[in-house]
Amino acid sequence: MIFGAAAFAAMRQERCDEVMELLLEYGVNHLDTAAGYGDSELRLRPWMQSHREQFFLATKTGNRSRQGAHDSIQRSLERLGVDSIDLIQLHNLVDHSHWEKALGPGGALEALVEARDQGRVRFLGVTGHGTQVARRHLESLERFPFDSVLLPYNPPMMAQRPYAADFEELARTCAERGVAVQTIKALARRRWRSAEDRRFSWYEPLTDPTAISAAVRWVLQRPGVFLNSSSDARLLQPTLDAARSTDPPPTRAEIEALQAEQGVEPLFVEGKYEEVGLA
Repeated sequence: MIFGAAAFAAMRQERCDEVMELLLEYGVNHLDTAAGYGDSELRLRPWMQSHREQFFLATKTGNRSRQGAHDSIQRSLERLGVDSIDLIQLHNLVDHSHWEKALGPGGALEALVEARDQGRVRFLGVTGHGTQVARRHLESLERFPFDSVLLPYNPPMMAQRPYAADFEELARTCAERGVAVQTIKALARRRWRSAEDRRFSWYEPLTDPTAISAAVRWVLQRPGVFLNSSSDARLLQPTLDAARSTDPPPTRAEIEALQAEQGVEPLFVEGKYEEVGLA
């Protein structure tokens, strides 16, 4: 389990402290934040002062230039109040022009490598959304030996054959090279139908405890993957309980019935939905 600290983007410190206590209780020791997640890094700062050695700390930069990424990393270190970060990731690197810039001469990757060489970060990763992300991650791994990738993984995404084929190829490549596979959107139900309904996350999550448990167990049945929790912190407790459960993973028939009952839809569909947002 990875804690998705996007949940801290606009949360009061007192509530963040309660969440952090829960993570300690369950033994979750990987925190995933980003420079673009509002006040998330600032909310983690008090805990890094007293519990730094207990957590694997990951953040992200959305900058594509060397100087921009360098400045972003330095700002994250200052906001988090730490001397070093365990994992720095290129945030949502899918668009081809962004990819070429970030991984090309004078690009953000140069700043990440420099930060690693200077001891300010330990590992380098890449993240992304959309139907093309698995293919783009494969291209990123051919360009540079990243330590981790992060991308969507759930039944409706894997029901799309092109995405599933790319994901499986990526998973094989990562297993061969010792690259960590971090997954997101385990609890995604569908895109919000209107802006008025939207809250806590850009997509509508599953909220039924039985559905949450099945979704989490479906992801974690796959060896060697990490599951990143939802940005809706109200779902953290049932997610942690599901991850701790010894119940068997749901069958294909059970997942299909669950999707029909809950009205589950893929968040990303080739040629239709590629970016985050509303339907």
